[in-house]
Amino acid sequence: MKAGQIQLAVGALVVLTIGIGLHVAGVFDYFSMQAYSDRWTAKRESAQQGADMSSAETSKDLAGDPPRAELTAAPTQPAKVGLFRPPLESDMPTGEFGDVIRRGREIFVDTPRAMPAYVGNSLRCVSCHLDAGRLADSSPLWAAFVSYPAYRSKTKSVTTFQQRLQGCFEYSMNGRAPLLGAPELVALESYAYWLASGAPLDPKIAGRGYPPLAPPAQQADFVRGEKVYTDNCALCHGADGVGQRTQSGYAVFPALWGSDSFNWGAGMGRISNAAAFVKANMPLGLPGTLTEQEAWDVALYMNSHERPQDPRYTGSVQGTQRDFHTTEDSMYGREVAGKMLGDTGPPKPFKPLKTSRP
Repeated sequence: MKAGQIQLAVGALVVLTIGIGLHVAGVFDYFSMQAYSDRWTAKRESAQQGADMSSAETSKDLAGDPPRAELTAAPTQPAKVGLFRPPLESDMPTGEFGDVIRRGREIFVDTPRAMPAYVGNSLRCVSCHLDAGRLADSSPLWAAFVSYPAYRSKTKSVTTFQQRLQGCFEYSMNGRAPLLGAPELVALESYAYWLASGAPLDPKIAGRGYPPLAPPAQQADFVRGEKVYTDNCALCHGADGVGQRTQSGYAVFPALWGSDSFNWGAGMGRISNAAAFVKANMPLGLPGTLTEQEAWDVALYMNSHERPQDPRYTGSVQGTQRDFHTTEDSMYGREVAGKMLGDTGPPKPFKPLKTSRP
């Protein structure tokens, strides 16, 4: 056997071994990932006992978008032992209300297929909110529901839960927002309401958003981040960051940059959001295995690539940066490898996913 053939065979064996491990762990089963979620919730509860947690331990938004300080705050308060656990999926109500809840879950786990007229990429809600929005420390849906209405610095206004969902479609899905009261938004809200059954109305509920991440010991670095990505992320998301999809277009692993990813206005485009999410949840099936420095480095690397234009584009990169990205937390408008990120002109006209897939 030639050397190239041997390398291919070894690579295939590694991928197969990792895939089997993730499958056994329940990671790939987005439609029934409850056992995986329960195991990690129990593990996190155990780790929290006797530890300190930040007074601002969670983010202010469903998909992130907190002030950076909330993700890098120093521990000051005792831990809250015992995370909220949403009801079992087998306990979904019957009847018409149950049907709407199930429809909301269907949208959440398979967004492009369930709402093709509103989605401009192949990402699904579960791409960032693991276990169908159930998993603590992965910006769970139940924690967001009990936190709205709330004032958001991003919109400079009080935002309702449905308005927050609209933002997810506009930014994370690089699509267009359904009208308030649209059946799809009502279904998603109903699913969130049901997941939050028994949860207190508490914007600082434990498990919301992502756990706070200490500032990096060294300034986040592109070259180090590239190595972290190659070693830990490329297997699933691809060396070029475009993710992996089935022949039918189903995104098994989401694109992290490029035309099929979230746009520059998305919360995950902020380095602190991405770093906190990565540290708590990635690599998939092996959360918490990267160091904090590695999480910061790979987040910087991920967000140092081009992606769809910010929908709030003002007519120039400089103006858009001034109005929406005047922070070290964003790479928008910065030069990387001789190219200014975001310098791609106005946002492209929205096209439903079926006609816009790369």
